Amino acid sequence: MSTTPSTTPSPSPEPGGTDGGSPRPAHQARLIQNEVTTEIPVHLLFRDEPNPSPVPLRPAVVGRRQGTGEQPRFRPASARTRPVPEADPELCERPARVLPGAVGVFAGAAGAAGAVAASWWAGTLPPFAGEALGLPASTAAGLGPAQWAAYAGAAALGLFGLGGLARGRTGRAWVLGLFGRYRGTVRRTGLMWVNPLLRRRQVDVRLRHWRSEPMPAADGSGVALRVVVLVVWRVRDTARALLGVEDHETYLRECVEAALARVPVEMPGGAHGPAPVGVAAETLTRLVTADAAPVGLEVFSVQPVRIEYAPEVAAAMHRRRIAALDAQQRATVLTSVVDSVEDTVTRLTMRGLVELDDYERKALVKDLTVAFCAGRNESGS
Repeated sequence: MSTTPSTTPSPSPEPGGTDGGSPRPAHQARLIQNEVTTEIPVHLLFRDEPNPSPVPLRPAVVGRRQGTGEQPRFRPASARTRPVPEADPELCERPARVLPGAVGVFAGAAGAAGAVAASWWAGTLPPFAGEALGLPASTAAGLGPAQWAAYAGAAALGLFGLGGLARGRTGRAWVLGLFGRYRGTVRRTGLMWVNPLLRRRQVDVRLRHWRSEPMPAADGSGVALRVVVLVVWRVRDTARALLGVEDHETYLRECVEAALARVPVEMPGGAHGPAPVGVAAETLTRLVTADAAPVGLEVFSVQPVRIEYAPEVAAAMHRRRIAALDAQQRATVLTSVVDSVEDTVTRLTMRGLVELDDYERKALVKDLTVAFCAGRNESGS
């Protein structure tokens, strides 16, 4: 409740408080504004300047007064939830530099040829291998530093060429890194050559679906449920999915579980009809999409495929249903017995077979009711 701003009455000039025969002008000051008061410095109450300079006043919150019944006022906290932050603003998928696979094959062949040439130069090539390759007999004697250097260069070239060969497949991508730094993503298919010093991690970028295990949820009334959802998703940004989070699949599962905790799910065919199930699916899809987007995951749909009550709730509802069926059966049996007794008594009296007073009628009705109930219990109907 807000109060009307009020002002203090202008003070009247005190006798003897004139300066040059003229009274000092009165200055009005706001003391109360809405629900806060202002802290007035003490020295302002005793200033003699006719036009004092304005002094900023600090607001002070009025607390609850003892004995007045006034309750403290609280400002409601904002109900908005903070969005999920980006994994890394600078981490974004970019293509890596790779070469055709023919380059690696050529480098490996060159390394093998260099090793053969170094063996012929050092004189360690077997004679039959030299004859098969059409090489003349070598006149060199033994291995020297030059021959060992040639061997090392040929081996390095062959290993560097053949070790960088990689095969790209459709629906798979390679995330490359060097000493912990992201160097790019390869989405090409076929044979290619990648720097063998780079670390290669394969990511599945196909459209995938995940059927969850029963997860806890609740309906609009707070009844505990178990929901199985089908999530259709794929990896959109391989760098963020693989490097921005420890395990993107586990992260997606936890996002789905968190969304189920916030969205009420109704049983299909219940009192609200099938419409709330579709509304819950749309809400779940929107929430999971917003939570998974910062880590490079693209979610297309989150659909509840099976909804059932929690085990403890299902047992209580089973007992309640059995009790309702039992009560309904008892009511049906009692109605049938009453109708049978009424029909019997009516026929006896209408046909004049017996003449009954009130006491005899009550006794007959009691006996017939007991007999009919016993007969139905024995027959199991």
